[in-house]
Amino acid sequence: MTAKIDGTNGLLQQYDYQVSTTGFSYTFAAGTTVLVMNPAGTLATGTITMPASPADGMTITFSSTQTITALTVNANTGQSIVSAATVLPARQATTYVYRLSNTTWYPMSTVATNVPVAPAGGSIITSGTAVASTSGTSIDFTSLPSWVKRITVMFNGVSTSGTSNHLIQLGAGSVTSTGYTSTGISIVNATANSSTTSAAGFILGDIASAAAVIIGNMIITNVSGNIWIASGTGRYSGTACFTNGGSISLAGTLDRVRITTVNGTDTFDAGSINILYE
Repeated sequence: MTAKIDGTNGLLQQYDYQVSTTGFSYTFAAGTTVLVMNPAGTLATGTITMPASPADGMTITFSSTQTITALTVNANTGQSIVSAATVLPARQATTYVYRLSNTTWYPMSTVATNVPVAPAGGSIITSGTAVASTSGTSIDFTSLPSWVKRITVMFNGVSTSGTSNHLIQLGAGSVTSTGYTSTGISIVNATANSSTTSAAGFILGDIASAAAVIIGNMIITNVSGNIWIASGTGRYSGTACFTNGGSISLAGTLDRVRITTVNGTDTFDAGSINILYE
């Protein structure tokens, strides 16, 4: 490995800059000690492999401007690695140092294996990729990391082809469509309110109108273990609003969210949907 000395700035690290995409595979080249990744959005997967012939005491650092939900960090041939990171939170560098005598990489800083360390001042909020709700009977957000404790589902001008009420369903490996305790209330004015319930998902409200254009959100929060509660508010016409609440105990660790309808056959025909998770 070579080092570069700058007369003004001193010792400079040799780094690599990558605009990574989901499923990327990167191996550190000889002499490169820092990897900076700048993807357009959250990445579902990616693989980083250590250099082939590191020197004793060599350090490797990598970071990303966006979260990498499922990261694989591999030692190179003949090497081993302790506490390989399995997720890379946005804006949090991870560093390893190499010990030549036992050909092993050891962690020196943040190594996220399930729960990322929050930056100073708050939690890590990650945005999904907005999906146009203009076709299909359901919209799924999958591969959510196991450390998620709160999800916000956002509706922007969403409507469907029929009158079936809207549902949000959670899942652990597959979508759960039973066992919910959920009530939704629609409010038009002081004398024209209605409510509905569902055991198939978190129901937005007693909207039941193909002309409804939904603007609002639902916040889904982990209580403990695999127990989740939800509450939301929004509007669906010029004078009508909705509010809701519910709970569900999943069979396993949450990894997906589905937005659909009670009958499961009405199709989306306008707007967009996205999520935030933290």
